[in-house]
Amino acid sequence: MNQGPARKNEHIYTLNMGPQHPSTHGVLRIILELDGEYIITAEPVLGYIHRMHEKMGENRPYPRFIANMSRLDYVGPMLYNHLFTAAVEKLSGIEVPPRAEHVRIITAELSRVASHLLWMGAFLMDLGAFTPILYTFDDREAILDLLESVCGARITFSYFRFGGVCNDISADFIEGTRAFIKLLRTRFPMYEKLVTKNIIFEKRVKDIGVITPEMARLYGVTGPALRASGISYDVRKNEPYSIYPEFEFEIPCGENGDCFDRYIVRMLEMEQSLRIIEQALDKIPDGPVMAKHAPLKLHPAPGETYFTVESARGEAGLLLISDGSDTPYRLKLRTPGFSNLSVLEELAKGILLSDLVAIMGSLDLVIPEIDR
Repeated sequence: MNQGPARKNEHIYTLNMGPQHPSTHGVLRIILELDGEYIITAEPVLGYIHRMHEKMGENRPYPRFIANMSRLDYVGPMLYNHLFTAAVEKLSGIEVPPRAEHVRIITAELSRVASHLLWMGAFLMDLGAFTPILYTFDDREAILDLLESVCGARITFSYFRFGGVCNDISADFIEGTRAFIKLLRTRFPMYEKLVTKNIIFEKRVKDIGVITPEMARLYGVTGPALRASGISYDVRKNEPYSIYPEFEFEIPCGENGDCFDRYIVRMLEMEQSLRIIEQALDKIPDGPVMAKHAPLKLHPAPGETYFTVESARGEAGLLLISDGSDTPYRLKLRTPGFSNLSVLEELAKGILLSDLVAIMGSLDLVIPEIDR
């Protein structure tokens, strides 16, 4: 029987990873071209949950957009609260009281730790380890309890205001935060034994997905993914904002830029965040948590400003242009996840399909901030 001419490259095929796939942690699609189990190309496809946040920001008064910011990064929302309110304050010339600045730092760093804990549990579950997420979510719940006590929410926080924060922290919050810091420090040795020194985990992540310093600069990689490559860049140190210069903390860095180093950097960052929170609690002054003459309705003078913060995933930036009205003329976001995702296509060439899951997890992708 005549089978016809033999097909060329019949062992090469295309596979859709997503847009509904557990390891993408959101509606992200990766078009894979595979040679058996080895990846030839990996093309990320966005647009499935695009909500036009930037255009929404240009069609409503400044205060009404605060709630949108926590929807961008629902894993570390306080950090995005800080980004928007600080950018508007810079544009409007609003001074934030010292106590409010300390409260902002405390809640933002708690949000960073909560983000890293969620990332760690989900990352390991993607690799087949179920036990760690039970512990990381237990620790994260303690943070959400604290943040809920001051703002009434557990995920999409809208706590910051132009000129301060909406509620002061209580003595119970301070006591609870100190107790949590003590608790989490007792957990670190357990995480090290359970995960860091686990030989199966090491084999899955060491020397996988290496981002060289040159590659990181080329693609604009920031955050833990950049510092894991040995580049000590952190907005809190390199472009200081708020009262971060008043605190002593280190910038953990890796050497190899692989998945393991990205894990280690985030683990070390949690301890540095605890150091910052402790110092802020020790130094917090008395006084108001809102500027005395903060306007209820903003009409910033015509002009523009750009502001950046160090989010849990890297450098988050916001360009604001005012035409003198009560709504921004232009609002443009620079989210770290988008740049960090851009490097995936190069990292994926020639690797096993199972290693792609490890690489994507190590980048800590939050799709709403990418596909905004």
